[in-house]
Amino acid sequence: MLADFLEYDFLRNTLFTGIIIGLIAPLLGTFIVVRRLSLLADALSHVTLAGIAFGLLLEKKFALMISPLYTGIAFSVFGSILIEKLRGVYKAFQELAIPIILSGGVGLSVIFISIADGFNTDLFSYLFGSVSAVSKSDFYSIAGIAGFIIIIIVLFFKELFTLSFDEEHATISGLHTKAIHLLFIVLTALVIAISMRIVGVLLVSALMTLPVAASMRFAKGFKQMVYLSIVFGEIAVIIGLITGYYLSIPPGGTIVLVSISLLLLSIIISKQRSKATS
Repeated sequence: MLADFLEYDFLRNTLFTGIIIGLIAPLLGTFIVVRRLSLLADALSHVTLAGIAFGLLLEKKFALMISPLYTGIAFSVFGSILIEKLRGVYKAFQELAIPIILSGGVGLSVIFISIADGFNTDLFSYLFGSVSAVSKSDFYSIAGIAGFIIIIIVLFFKELFTLSFDEEHATISGLHTKAIHLLFIVLTALVIAISMRIVGVLLVSALMTLPVAASMRFAKGFKQMVYLSIVFGEIAVIIGLITGYYLSIPPGGTIVLVSISLLLLSIIISKQRSKATS
């Protein structure tokens, strides 16, 4: 079934991009889930959608050939910085920053899409993913950004781990918690922005959380949870891409459904194991 994906260039780009996304989305998603910031991914995905709509608007109305991938990244990173600023403004109610930015992203998306005269095929592929939308230049850009994200996570793994489990201890220990949190939130924005070509901007948060939720049923430690999340993420992406291609439907939906199936299966298996040991 993988023969077509290895034979044709555009499908090969999609497959390799999907494998990259299947690695970095659950990798960063583990930190997001542990920090109870799952809604952060939703907020930034809607800001990214505004950036995509803005890029398509520039192309349609002003003939400016700027890739929506880059405008989506720019909006997502800017949105992540705004969230961090708002967390500082509402120190006693920091969670307010997320719905504020989410609402702003939705509002801007509606305005930009309306000015650009509504939906088109390109916007639809950004919303729900596409098996044919990843060009070679997109692949190189995504691979470069993913490499940067992985390097940063490896270099700051200890700091991100400490901040995820005990922010107060991290502050007392002398860690620059504000800087680390800003770095974390920008990395989240980058992952969401580069995942949209495969999963779709409205569904990418599921790939960052569902494999983590499944891995939590089996993992005995944080690192094991990271590894299992990546395994579940890769399975979901590869099966989802193949299924989406042969059924001629957007891969984002199939990737999410496979992720949910893996989660339900993990819950059933873990319950059966606990019954067997009790």
